[in-house]
Amino acid sequence: MRGTLPGLPTPHPLLHQLPAVYLDQPFVAGFLSALDEVLAPVLLTLDNLPAHLDPRTAPEDLLAWLAGWVAAEVDGERPVDRRRAVVAGAVALHRQRGTRAGLAAAIRAETGIEPEISESGATSWSSEPGSALPGSARPWVRVRLRVPDAQALAPTRARLEKLMADEVPAHVGYEVEVLTAEEAGR
Repeated sequence: MRGTLPGLPTPHPLLHQLPAVYLDQPFVAGFLSALDEVLAPVLLTLDNLPAHLDPRTAPEDLLAWLAGWVAAEVDGERPVDRRRAVVAGAVALHRQRGTRAGLAAAIRAETGIEPEISESGATSWSSEPGSALPGSARPWVRVRLRVPDAQALAPTRARLEKLMADEVPAHVGYEVEVLTAEEAGR
């Protein structure tokens, strides 16, 4: 969390809040300047509270705290702009969780790549009893990512697998394919 920052200027010096008779007292000036140094981070945080609560502008040390508010997972390995995007989009992602659109959004937030998603699920309607059921007996999801360089995605592969395990319903099997531009052309 936030702490004291040495030399931080105060936006509202306490000495200027006193009547003029106290302004020339050295003890009062020294005492209030010490209080100003302690209160400066508090006053500046309160003055900038809307910016501190917005994931796009919050200081990096408050980003993990905001992530806890919206149940988003952020770690220090991700770039700051990705962490900000994850926290900013967490509420919308929770609303779409378990859907194809939600899975695509989560993968985009994690990798920055637009995924190709295919799945076994389907729906149909029939007025005839005994009609064939849509989809397959065992549900599955396949995610294909097309990248210029597979080595660039290697560090995020473990996080991508964890993301798939978290986002895909437990009874649904999943597969992740990473294709380079050369493999996609074949």
